[in-house]
Amino acid sequence: MRLATWNINSIRTRITRAVEFAVREDIDVLALQEIKCKPEQFPYAPFEEAGYQVEVHGFNQWNGVAIASRLPMSDVRTSFAGQPGFAKGHEGPDAPLEARALGVMVDGVRVWSLYVPNGRSLNDPHYLYKLHWLEQLKNATAAELSANPGLPLALVGDFNIIPFDADNGDPAIVEGVSTHVSPPERRAFFALTEAGVTDVVRPLIPEGYTYWDYQRLKFPRNEGIRIDFVLGSPALADAVTGAAIHRNERKGEQPSDHVPVVVDLDFGSGAEDDDLPMIFA
Repeated sequence: MRLATWNINSIRTRITRAVEFAVREDIDVLALQEIKCKPEQFPYAPFEEAGYQVEVHGFNQWNGVAIASRLPMSDVRTSFAGQPGFAKGHEGPDAPLEARALGVMVDGVRVWSLYVPNGRSLNDPHYLYKLHWLEQLKNATAAELSANPGLPLALVGDFNIIPFDADNGDPAIVEGVSTHVSPPERRAFFALTEAGVTDVVRPLIPEGYTYWDYQRLKFPRNEGIRIDFVLGSPALADAVTGAAIHRNERKGEQPSDHVPVVVDLDFGSGAEDDDLPMIFA
């Protein structure tokens, strides 16, 4: 199975790029974030013509997640257990859920397409929401793997966290001033390992960015950040045979500000080959 994640930053604007990438790179399962549309607005036809079925979760022009798959999908979930909600000026446990999580079972693998809240600023309620969201994601993941320890599970998407200083090439993002690099956010990211998932791409591709802001020539200057990840359970990590970050997708006409991250999975032979391909495409 070839699994990819991509914050597409409006699927209606970039449907051609998304489908062409999926076909060209022989992607079996493509998790999308920030689709920015309702299910009835999603451009299904190009994916379906290319042999994909699509599950979509979106409420409006903000957020939204989707999964396109050439393999049958089942057990579709539009939130994880305990997922908190958010609305400006709305406090309490009954805040409305945003369209930030979509889970499916595909060929025995649980795949979650996740768009973690941005946080906005260190003193914004959205920042506390982000930390709570991540804590609940950790709890839900731990519970799912506790109930099924051998489950190949993938948490993929835009995590809006820069785990290491080396992942930050943007001089405008500074610890103590900016979100994405604050110690609580980083602790929340690394706490996911307590739930039983690890970054399955970094061992193969230790360096490289996945996002460059549109402003101030960030991409030509390579002032990017690494915030898009594939986190896998032990059963999924053991099946990884290769990985790629497709930097060139940031080029060309109307690119997303993110690029796809891809992993190859082989559940038949596992990850026994010592010559694992490491690609920064």
